[in-house]
Amino acid sequence: MKIFSFFAGIGFLDLGFEVAGFDIAYANEIEPSFLGGYQYSRSQMKLSQPEYGYDLCDADSLLESERVEKLRDLLIDARKDGSLVGFIAGPPCPDFSVGGKNRGGRGENGKLTETYVELICRYQPDFFLFENVKGLWSTAKHRLFYDRMRSRLEQNGYLITDSLINALEYGVPQSRERAISIGFRSDLVPMRSSQELESQFPWDINKLYSIDMIQSYPWAKTDPFGENSSLTCPAGVPIDLTVQHWFEKNDVNHHPNSQHCFTPRAGLSRFLSVLEGDDSKKSYKRLHRWRYSPTACYGNNEVHLHPYQARRISIAEAIAIQSLPPEFELPAKMSLTDMFKGVGNGVPFLAAKGLAMTINEFLSGDFRANRSIAVNPSYYF
Repeated sequence: MKIFSFFAGIGFLDLGFEVAGFDIAYANEIEPSFLGGYQYSRSQMKLSQPEYGYDLCDADSLLESERVEKLRDLLIDARKDGSLVGFIAGPPCPDFSVGGKNRGGRGENGKLTETYVELICRYQPDFFLFENVKGLWSTAKHRLFYDRMRSRLEQNGYLITDSLINALEYGVPQSRERAISIGFRSDLVPMRSSQELESQFPWDINKLYSIDMIQSYPWAKTDPFGENSSLTCPAGVPIDLTVQHWFEKNDVNHHPNSQHCFTPRAGLSRFLSVLEGDDSKKSYKRLHRWRYSPTACYGNNEVHLHPYQARRISIAEAIAIQSLPPEFELPAKMSLTDMFKGVGNGVPFLAAKGLAMTINEFLSGDFRANRSIAVNPSYYF
């Protein structure tokens, strides 16, 4: 199955699909810096470049007449050997975020969700995945917009199932809720309606933990900050979901991006005053080594502090929190701002991989909807 990726960023979602057995055939991104990071990371991981290359352009332009024929030709070529073609995307989401601009579908970024829907309707892939923030569902006016987009897709021949997922469920050391919509052409699946698809799609099959299970563990709360201090992991906590486990797993101190970190211009005393694990404030959140991270959001005033060092987290540490393999790295020439923005915007790798595996297994019929969720999984890259 071949994937056409839009708003690809630095490629976390694409990497998840690739590891799950899909072929990344085409990647679209408007930011040159992000696309450069995408290309560099793939070369460092010794992954082949997309068959149809990279398309550095505004996604809106793919709906213009001079580009339509070119993209259609690529889709025809992709299908010539009988392959299915899927579209994947997580359009920019600040206009739907509760803590963002809240302009909805009329905002500059919000409009890009409609662009993605139009791309699906125009080019008719066999299936698609759409990822966005929880606010698209939980805020009434945004939900109305989403419902209109969903209706348009159904009117254009798609059956759709959607769900609110948390990256924690897939083994990511980060609480990150996202609205996910997955659609299939009605002639591709045996279901007759979206409602029937909803009842049969195995959303839970590749989840490693349930939210109820995660909330039942005796997670550490807060501890006094001590530079290079030692703390024992609380008994009964799944170490796989802790920040410290991923720092060690990815050997972040020796990672190529270990020195890529913002240094404070002033106010070091503030770095020292925040308790380990105190993420209650909008800014200056200190991670706890034996707990999972809050949502990896590193833009604007969002400052995430290292658990036991008087500094902000590094790019290497942010990559680990996004559950990426240690082989993933970004080029040193990329600006720190773009690095953190790209990493923060990305779909957590293990969540992307889990969702991709679910689509793959559903299309192959190789699933059991009632399979129990594992407690201590092995999910290495």
